[in-house]
Amino acid sequence: MEPNMDRAVQERAVLVGLNADCFTEEQTATESTLDELEDLLETAGGFCTGKVLQNRHAPDSHSFIGEGKALEVKMLVEATESTMVIFDNELSPGNIRALEEIIGVTVLDRSALILDIFAQRAKTKEGRLQVELAQYQYLLPRLSGMGASLSRQGGGIGTRGPGETKLESDRRHIRERINRLEEELEQVRKVRSVQRERRKKNSIPVVAIVGYTNAGKSTLLNQLTGAGIPANNRLFDTLDTTSRLLTVSDNLDVILSDTVGFIAKLPHHLVDAFRATLEELEYADLLLHVIDASDPHLEQHIAVVDKLIAQLAKPGTPVLKCYNKADLVYAEEIPVGKNIVAISAKRGINMDGLLKAIESALNHARHHIVVRLPYDMGGMVETLHDGAQVKKVDYTPEGIEIETIVDGILYGRLKAYIIREC
Repeated sequence: MEPNMDRAVQERAVLVGLNADCFTEEQTATESTLDELEDLLETAGGFCTGKVLQNRHAPDSHSFIGEGKALEVKMLVEATESTMVIFDNELSPGNIRALEEIIGVTVLDRSALILDIFAQRAKTKEGRLQVELAQYQYLLPRLSGMGASLSRQGGGIGTRGPGETKLESDRRHIRERINRLEEELEQVRKVRSVQRERRKKNSIPVVAIVGYTNAGKSTLLNQLTGAGIPANNRLFDTLDTTSRLLTVSDNLDVILSDTVGFIAKLPHHLVDAFRATLEELEYADLLLHVIDASDPHLEQHIAVVDKLIAQLAKPGTPVLKCYNKADLVYAEEIPVGKNIVAISAKRGINMDGLLKAIESALNHARHHIVVRLPYDMGGMVETLHDGAQVKKVDYTPEGIEIETIVDGILYGRLKAYIIREC
């Protein structure tokens, strides 16, 4: 993780997590999720001054971790001169209010911290719309319980909210703004739908890059297409979707589309707000799941991404697992099998192998051919425009000559009319 600024001017935060017997795996905090929370804090521009992991049978209805433990956290905050406390769990408005009264500093939860990072990272109009929608959806049910957090005017983590609106009192304004944002994002969806139809008509398959945040998705997109996206060693470094045309082989072009990185306990309102972006998964012909082969929590992070793929992608979409940073581990640590490829995006290792794997996963016998059709088969020209990639059409005295890339089914139908294969 790259430090964002000098520690003297950073927000100083104590990180707290609750591991409760009654929690699901997604709700609970562990040492590894607290470590990830520290990475998130550094990404937001803060500095961790201490960590507290509390074990209980169930959360305290008032102070979440219990008043005694909250007082211990208060002492740690005072001893480390910390400016805030961030919880690895999701807190209710009542929990936030009670904890701020006991501890005496701003209290945020994991969702608020992730939203703050998204607010910093979103650059495009679409990205900003999506982040603003997620912020309002998060804040609306919490207005009565976030006094100290919302009253701070000096900037810093947790205060990068959507404008200067008086959130505490103007619920009606917020609901109206949510409706307007949803309408604007619906227009984004319509534009994307038109773009998808155009790609479908041109028979260009879509490959969506997915993966845990910081797995190397942007680095891979840059390596394959020269997209020029900033790719730093930071969580959520890229939020805005980037799509580029990639020539996989002489017979295959694809649209390669980057997506926002996934993370454990990704707030549901973020998934909802980024639906316009994540819809790319639903319409993708292939998902390229980028995995950090050197990640000590590799299996857990694969499971997080697989779960979100199951929610967002259409059933049966093929997945190519791409083990990135393979140069940092022993070869035997990477599984061997169909639809698995090992690469190093940063060093450009095995890019040819990746392209062959993409072609194999997508191709299913695509053929680059030139056919000459009799004029009474003019309807086939429209069929090819709808279901294949048409490169060139010439109307000659002998017939309609079409250079096209077709799948195995169309290849079989056209075999008698092929004059050459390219």
